[in-house]
Amino acid sequence: MSIIPESKTRQVQTLNDLSKRKVVEHNSLITSIAKMDKTPLKMFELAVSLIDTDNPPQDQTVYLSKKELFAFFKVVDNDKHSRFKEVIEKMQKQAFFQIKKEQDKGFKFVSIVPIPYVEWTDYHDEVLIRFSPEIMPYLINLKTNFTQHALSDISELNSKYAVILYRWLSMNYNQYEHYSVKGGRREEQVENYRNPTIGMRDLREMTDTVKDYQRIDNFEKRVLKAGLDEINSYTSFNVTYEKVKKGRSIDSIVFHITKKQVADDSSYKLGDRDYIDGKIRQEESENELVLQAMDSPYTKLLMEHFLLSYLDLMDKKILAGLQKNVYPLYDELKDLRGVNGVKEHLAYIRDKQDEYSKKNIAKYLKKSIEQYLPIVKRQDIDHE
Repeated sequence: MSIIPESKTRQVQTLNDLSKRKVVEHNSLITSIAKMDKTPLKMFELAVSLIDTDNPPQDQTVYLSKKELFAFFKVVDNDKHSRFKEVIEKMQKQAFFQIKKEQDKGFKFVSIVPIPYVEWTDYHDEVLIRFSPEIMPYLINLKTNFTQHALSDISELNSKYAVILYRWLSMNYNQYEHYSVKGGRREEQVENYRNPTIGMRDLREMTDTVKDYQRIDNFEKRVLKAGLDEINSYTSFNVTYEKVKKGRSIDSIVFHITKKQVADDSSYKLGDRDYIDGKIRQEESENELVLQAMDSPYTKLLMEHFLLSYLDLMDKKILAGLQKNVYPLYDELKDLRGVNGVKEHLAYIRDKQDEYSKKNIAKYLKKSIEQYLPIVKRQDIDHE
């Protein structure tokens, strides 16, 4: 087993950060089927809390402290290292998410092993955790339909069903808090987020109990009551529920969520709202840049010189990056050499383009004009 570089130690979170960290995930992941028991699921949540969505980790890799891991799971016995290895092995061999997507006239099911690679040594505190590329879009592409919840709440939960229900309840309550402040939904819709309904079939699928606890009294005792008892005892929520019948069968469950009023509750909610509002402002800014790029004559010039493809025009990040970082520099070149000067530059870099630059076109164009502009300015100074 290879040694984790010493330079990576600065990326390991301190124990003091544990109570402050948040887990942010796409709603599709929260409503997916978690094919794993509580320990791998909580391990996954802990690893996700290390991701900075504004600066996604390189190579899908984060670094965790063993001390933090043992503190999160409240492990104090002498056999903790062996138990840690068991958790890792179980997570990699047995744990996966099954995500359900609408496609054509039915559904497409995707199974993803979230953390296929873990590396550690017996003489360092650091643990390297690498997420699968397939799970990353559900953890970093969070412009819309995402949920944030407190890692400290998850750490206190001791059953898989409590963790699953807490994540789903957080998803709904976050939307209640957002729309009750921002508007955009009818009052009835906003209240439905605080009192969400889920069909029994969907609830069984989400909790992976389609074949378990067939008697409704067993399901209610093992999943609903046991899970909500933990949530009410250890998290920021108070939750009750009622059963909705259709004929003689239980058709759905309605949950009623309230937030506990604790000393730091206002700052916690404010932090959530600030995060969501920041993401919305970021998306609005990006959309504005995209519209400007679509109208820009430089986009047309890039198309004419085969530096942009029609597929690139469908990528919001490429267009926003060009409008923000490249087109202002083209304006400078245009002021110095006119439109023909811009065309000559594009013709030159087109001939120098390789496969790597085609895959990173915005970065290539930015680097090219940044290198070329100083040359033009020096030439003009020498000419003068």
